[in-house]
Amino acid sequence: MLPLQASGIVNAAAQEAAAKTVGLGDLIMAGGWLMIPLALLFGAAIFIFVERFMVIRKASSVDVGFMNKIRDLMYEGNVPAAMKLCRSVNSPVSRMIEKGIEHLGRPLNDIHSAIENVANLEVSKLENNLPFLATIAGGAPMIGFLGTVLGMVEAFMNMAQAGGSVDLSLLSSGMYTAMVTTVAGLIVGIPAYFGYNYLVQRIEKLVFQMEANSIAFMDILNHPVE
Repeated sequence: MLPLQASGIVNAAAQEAAAKTVGLGDLIMAGGWLMIPLALLFGAAIFIFVERFMVIRKASSVDVGFMNKIRDLMYEGNVPAAMKLCRSVNSPVSRMIEKGIEHLGRPLNDIHSAIENVANLEVSKLENNLPFLATIAGGAPMIGFLGTVLGMVEAFMNMAQAGGSVDLSLLSSGMYTAMVTTVAGLIVGIPAYFGYNYLVQRIEKLVFQMEANSIAFMDILNHPVE
């Protein structure tokens, strides 16, 4: 009889444990209403990162021989062909050089200023929505921390309503909210933080490339072929 009773107790315990298994959906629901803004921020972070990554990658794909072609055309005095080449290439560098060609005949300082203005405008376009991504990286963990505080408040309120007696069933809902929102905030914030810094690094690399091409164009103007 004893082995059969022990077996029954084990089976009952296993069934009870299986019944209490918490799935992913249950955890999300336990997080409460704060999971909604966190989910929206997560979707926005993914969209911004993918969209900016595609834009920056396209802007960075400049033909390595572009400036060589511009130099040859400028030395030949074929300015219209140089303009046509710039307009056929859709990149920040080509738009900078095009603006410089448009200002030929003016003082070199004016040409350089015009190129810099276009460069600043192009960088501003590349950085579009990046501040929002940085805000998500910093704000999502704070929302998760807010959920932690609200969850702890709920847990202590349940204890107070129960007359101060410690009952894990009373604390469970509040603790779920506290822990789940914290984890969710970090899951959103950490990838957004790394994604933001990665995109900023890509833009800085592109800015260096733009500056190098700007200097190369000014060298062409400063040292024309005799």
